[in-house]
Amino acid sequence: MLKQPEVIGIASGKGGVGKTSISVNLARQMAQNGKRVFLFDGDMGLANAQISLGVKAKENISHVILGQKNINDIIVEVSPRFSLVPGASGVQQMAALNNIEMAGIVNVFSEIKAEFDFLIIDLAAGISPSVLTLLDACHRRVIVVADEPSSIADAYGLIKVICQRSTRTDILMIENRFKRHVTDNTPNLFNLINQVCIKFLDRSIKNLGAISEDEFFSLALKDNKALIDYAPTSNAVKDIQSIIDEIIALGPIQGMNGGLEFFIDRK
Repeated sequence: MLKQPEVIGIASGKGGVGKTSISVNLARQMAQNGKRVFLFDGDMGLANAQISLGVKAKENISHVILGQKNINDIIVEVSPRFSLVPGASGVQQMAALNNIEMAGIVNVFSEIKAEFDFLIIDLAAGISPSVLTLLDACHRRVIVVADEPSSIADAYGLIKVICQRSTRTDILMIENRFKRHVTDNTPNLFNLINQVCIKFLDRSIKNLGAISEDEFFSLALKDNKALIDYAPTSNAVKDIQSIIDEIIALGPIQGMNGGLEFFIDRK
């Protein structure tokens, strides 16, 4: 029996908060640390993780769903121990998949023949049925939020929906574009959101940390590289490593209970 990976979903209430950059860089840096990592670009309609990595994939998950390819045929090795499962971009029917079709996508991952430690899913922003179905199948759910009103409001809305669908307390938060020059008197964003969750949802979330606002992020993106390959000594790389350390420190998930059968048993 193949090893069961830990499945981490990276989500956000709204777009434009750096979710894909975080997904790509977490995966790449985990692999640099010696973990075997798969990244699935789970934005079914507008996938762009391969652009961030400078990868040109001939096939993607749409070819698997249409029965033209096996999932093992579309996997792209980006670097040692790091592989990408490309999502579809500009394929209209992929952006409107129903729950049964999304469950079918999750199930095809059981056919991956390789051993790996982590499967990171870069989800589309928002609370569409496809996003929620993929989140249901994750062992850990990470919400990316920026310190701006619309991002905070939408992040809370996403957390609320997740809590309504599951009683598990596995919701984690990453603050992106953290401004280190902000005075110590400024309320901590995680504490503010967590207090609201406790008050109105009777649930608490966990803090993975913050990633500094760093010009190297946009420069690396323009150069189609992961940050660790572009600016390995940057503050944001150090922050990403701290977040990885926090994830590892959480320890193994008891029973590895995901929402769908693949994440319970790999043949």
